[in-house]
Amino acid sequence: MSHQPYQLAILDDHPIVLEGLVRVLSGNGTFDIAGAFTTAKDFLVFLSNHPVDVVLLDIILPDSNGMDLCKIIKTTAPDTVVLALSNHDQRSAIMKMLENGASGYLLKNASIEELVNAINDALAGQLVFSDTIREIITRPAPDMAAAPALTAREQEILKLIASGITTKRIAEMLFLSKFTVENHRKNLLQKFGVKNVAGLIQAANNQGLLS
Repeated sequence: MSHQPYQLAILDDHPIVLEGLVRVLSGNGTFDIAGAFTTAKDFLVFLSNHPVDVVLLDIILPDSNGMDLCKIIKTTAPDTVVLALSNHDQRSAIMKMLENGASGYLLKNASIEELVNAINDALAGQLVFSDTIREIITRPAPDMAAAPALTAREQEILKLIASGITTKRIAEMLFLSKFTVENHRKNLLQKFGVKNVAGLIQAANNQGLLS
């Protein structure tokens, strides 16, 4: 079932950046620009009346920050995909965005092609990162606990999840039921003591389980 074009909203505190993004992302066929906003307040008013499929969100906004706003968006519109698009590459900001439900984190030096691909991948349910960001979040954190003991099947499923493959597809690939894969996913979250897939990937990376 095709769902096109997707509705895309952009939030950035610099009007000139907004204008540039609107211009380069318009008319690509996959998504329409639903709106461009410089404040969280204006966007939230808009969101309450207009469903949006994907939001490009800067971390710094005049009346809020991307981390808090991401949480509000995911609470009020859980199906909206949130992607951070920022110049900030502090690990803490990246992890907070992912913790609050973002589907990825891109730096503003991304090429248009990279940006469009990332939006499409995120809409398809994948986690997306600029290369620099992926490098930052996969660097081992110094204070990580010992890795939990995983079964061979759990290790296999963990690697597939980390590759951005959906539960349904993993089930098909491994000839398992979706229910079984979902159970493995829940067990993995529990074993690593994390709340979501982003946390799972970070923890597994920190313990060298994905290399």
